[in-house]
Amino acid sequence: MRSYRLDGSSGTECLVMRDEPEPQPKPHEIVVRIRAASLNRRDTMILNGTYPLQPRQSVVPLSDGAGDVVAIGDAVTRFAVGDRVTGSYFARWIDGRINAGLIDQLGCTLDGMLAEYAVLDEQWAARLPDHLDWHEAATLSCAGVTAWNAVTGAGIPKPGQWVLVIGSGGVSLFALQFAKLLGCRVAAVTSRGEKADRLRTLGADLVISTSDMPEWGAAVRDQTGGVDLVVETGGPATFAQSLIASTLYGHIVLLTLQDAKGGSIQIPAALYQRSLATISRLFVGSRSNLEAMLRAVSQHRLRPVIDKVFAFTQARDAYRYFQQGDVFGKVVVDGA
Repeated sequence: MRSYRLDGSSGTECLVMRDEPEPQPKPHEIVVRIRAASLNRRDTMILNGTYPLQPRQSVVPLSDGAGDVVAIGDAVTRFAVGDRVTGSYFARWIDGRINAGLIDQLGCTLDGMLAEYAVLDEQWAARLPDHLDWHEAATLSCAGVTAWNAVTGAGIPKPGQWVLVIGSGGVSLFALQFAKLLGCRVAAVTSRGEKADRLRTLGADLVISTSDMPEWGAAVRDQTGGVDLVVETGGPATFAQSLIASTLYGHIVLLTLQDAKGGSIQIPAALYQRSLATISRLFVGSRSNLEAMLRAVSQHRLRPVIDKVFAFTQARDAYRYFQQGDVFGKVVVDGA
């Protein structure tokens, strides 16, 4: 089979394609023919050596992918040949709270999805909704679960409440879609005014272009009465405005702590001392969270937003395209 491995952490030149033997499952393992995989911000951090969790040497990258089961071990009970599956980001984290023994991640400390076949313990996988094509199904494990837990994990927002999303990457668009499923109103902030109509098509009730209004927090607060939940993916560049936009008892789920240059989030005392907003963090989620999200995606026939699809042989180009940042949805790599 063909697979990519990371030999080093200094950019796309470290991404090397190899020919390897086709895998055979151990008793509790499944072999999945990967039909598509997708990129997340953490994948570029791993590639460039800035991710806080040390990747395993020569690991197969990418946590997110989808495919069909082509072989199962003798003791497997959760899946059968032909099932459509995706992997769980924190493979060993099934339910409850995470701890130090559950930190292994696909595409980092465990081989991921940028290969013709992936071998997963049967406990590391979840079934996919039937209505999704392979490209859509490959986008859910990291960005989808992160957005799902950001929107639902802090106490499900009530219908009519305001949720703020920032940018047009995978997490932001999933958060927009999930918030609308819950009956919330959504304010979307974008640096590109031409994306406004596309955000409205997805359901955004209010769209603010930062190119027209760099200091947008007060305008969002004025037009919404204060945002109840912020899915904060902008990091240092947007945090202060998110705090301004929030209602007095708002909730900010902080997902991005540093910018591309290493600058960190700063909490402006003059703003925060006037606020009772809760600031929280989350780490993607467990398999149970993944399965809950997949049930919602299936019930509502939600379709992830795909920005661009690259051939398997163009994986380096996919990374470069993703890193330039001007995306609307997910960047996908076709199966081998």
